[in-house]
Amino acid sequence: MTVEAPHIEYGTLSPLLLILGVAIVGVMVEAFLPRRLRYLVQTLLAIAGTLGAFAATIYVGTRLADRADGRARGSIVAEGAIAVDGPTIFLWGVLLLLSFVSVLLFAERHLDGGVTAFAGQAAALPGTEAEREASTRGLEHTEVFPLMMFAVAGMMLFPASNDLLTMFVALEVLSLPLYLLCGLARRRRLLSQEAALKYFMLGAFSSGFFLYGIALVYGYAGGTSFAAVAEAVAGRIGSQGLLLGGVALMSVGLLFKVSAAPFHAWTPDVYQGAPTAVTGFMAVCTKVAAFGALLRLFYVAFGGAQRDWTPMIWIVAIVTMAVGSIFALTQSDIKRMLAYSSIAHAGFLLVGFVGLYQATGAAGSEITSLQSVLFYLVTYGFMTIGAFGIVTLVRDAGGEANHLSRWAGLGKESPLVAGVFAFFLLSMAGIPLTSGFTGKWAVFTSAAQGGAWPLVVVGVILSVVAAYFYLRVIVLMYFAEPAGEGPTVAVPSVLTVAVIAVGLAATVVLGVLPGPVLDLAAQAGAFVR
Repeated sequence: MTVEAPHIEYGTLSPLLLILGVAIVGVMVEAFLPRRLRYLVQTLLAIAGTLGAFAATIYVGTRLADRADGRARGSIVAEGAIAVDGPTIFLWGVLLLLSFVSVLLFAERHLDGGVTAFAGQAAALPGTEAEREASTRGLEHTEVFPLMMFAVAGMMLFPASNDLLTMFVALEVLSLPLYLLCGLARRRRLLSQEAALKYFMLGAFSSGFFLYGIALVYGYAGGTSFAAVAEAVAGRIGSQGLLLGGVALMSVGLLFKVSAAPFHAWTPDVYQGAPTAVTGFMAVCTKVAAFGALLRLFYVAFGGAQRDWTPMIWIVAIVTMAVGSIFALTQSDIKRMLAYSSIAHAGFLLVGFVGLYQATGAAGSEITSLQSVLFYLVTYGFMTIGAFGIVTLVRDAGGEANHLSRWAGLGKESPLVAGVFAFFLLSMAGIPLTSGFTGKWAVFTSAAQGGAWPLVVVGVILSVVAAYFYLRVIVLMYFAEPAGEGPTVAVPSVLTVAVIAVGLAATVVLGVLPGPVLDLAAQAGAFVR
């Protein structure tokens, strides 16, 4: 019997392989390098890895975009397990840029007395002598960098998966490092460990739903590749109960990752308890990867059953926008408020998800669902990571001052920090001349062109509701007097300054000149089948 070795397109997969290689090298660094050298080496390795993978992504993208119309074509690689096409390249580029910015937040040392925000010895119980000794010695968990790289690799594989089992593997690869990272905060250790445990338990349940859904879809289609599933769905060859049950259960796993209601309960607790650098990374990169996977699964594998799953997405979108916009009004913690903001944005993204799938008019006259969601993910990612960068600066004796009462009078204490944060909040609210406005305009336009105008009306109304809690924070910063000691703004290193500056620049540019990125999203074309 002859056994043929699998054919792997290493050049096409080079961005993903680079990130995995950096993660593995990072593990070796932890094993063999002296502790005093690990921080510098791990930081430089992560920065070089993300930038190198981004360059490789551009190279792979230029090889795909060789059609006469300039749109990216694609190919199925790794024995049919991975699809590298225009949307994949676009999502990889966004993920790697946001991951690079997140690495800078991870590496920040100036805010916590010369050490990172991560626990010196995670295995030590909070309040014990072992933990105090680790803090006294200035120990750092530099393992966070390879953990982050493994998570990024899973995020890159997730939206590129062309097989249900590959998608499940990607889901676990991106999730497991995040469970660990959430519990590694140097301060408020019990809250951080509680967040990690909640995320792990609920994430395990959601993965179980996802895997059970795969089993049902396999029973329906007789295969796990997206092509096999799409063929079975188009031909309606199996039991509709198996198909609809599989779609519903897999949706639970994916909607959990995007923080869509009613699968959002973990989000406020985890965002509040995790180290803020991890919260920012998770808020932007996980959402980009999960929405990419959601788009590919529903448009490619379940595209023939669009009439069956569209009502579900309508309901989830409305509930998600309502939960995120209304529950944020009652929050007194800045990170929990941003968590509910993230939930609301997931609802707005789902509005674009059910819009116009393919342009039917003159070229460039209509915005497709794919184009609008891709563009919104870019705008959301940069304004959110910039906002979390600001959150790390407002502090008290116990570390970050996340209670809103401690933000009162920030406009007088630090006009620059308050002004930048106010701009990010205005963008999240969708005020014109910000990237948030153009992002919402794109998804609402796509939905309206696709006939989902009632969803757009609900989205506009809830956008007005959401604007209230953003404006409430701005009023607090500029017009409220602190009840006791005023807010203190720490002086960061160039790393956090760069994060905030990149987020601010992207938010301004995408609000004033969104055309190039919208065109880039349009040129990504469609998913390869």
